[in-house]
Amino acid sequence: MLALADPDLDNGPRTERSATMRMCAVSREVRPIGELIRFVVSPQGEVVPDLKRKLPGRGLWVSASRQTVAEAVRRNQFSKGFKREIRAKATLPADTEALLVRSATEALAMAAKAGRVVSGFGKVEDTLKASETAALIHASDGAADGIRKLDAILRQRGEKRGESPVIAVVNVLTSEELDLALGRSNVIHAALLAGPASKTFLSRCQILVRYRMADDDKTADAARNSD
Repeated sequence: MLALADPDLDNGPRTERSATMRMCAVSREVRPIGELIRFVVSPQGEVVPDLKRKLPGRGLWVSASRQTVAEAVRRNQFSKGFKREIRAKATLPADTEALLVRSATEALAMAAKAGRVVSGFGKVEDTLKASETAALIHASDGAADGIRKLDAILRQRGEKRGESPVIAVVNVLTSEELDLALGRSNVIHAALLAGPASKTFLSRCQILVRYRMADDDKTADAARNSD
């Protein structure tokens, strides 16, 4: 008799490379893997987020939503999914968000090393007017006046060129986090130029935004109502 595949767990990162969809262990919805986070169990028996989907062992997938991860902890979903008693810390939702932030700052640092980041209000202003900018970056705790001025320049540029507003505006990192990524102090604004490293940064920012905001899609509410 053939064994049925486990709907909750994958068979490891190597065997799942071609998979593009997985089931969220909490909502039971099948979603693209870009909208989920893979979790594995460490040798110490603790639940660990596998953001790059490369850690060994079987993995359990949860929607990229802080509230849904918290729901998985509350419902002991990790022990149920892995079918053994394991430790999922109450801080797992916050720890996962911290890892997502670190992943984004590391990607921004790589883009800076590749020469794809310009920082400082004046330089950013000039770059927006003259260069093909992939994204405008603001510190999430930056002053509203500077943000408003640069956003206005971005809009004016689009109007002059007849462009639709396709340039991303990123405000998911604090000034301190931007400082860390760019190796300088008091970074409030930056411009991101097009390139492979820039795409990686924007992709990581996208999942961070989803993690913080995805509860608007009612996924977590659906999970709670299924109890």
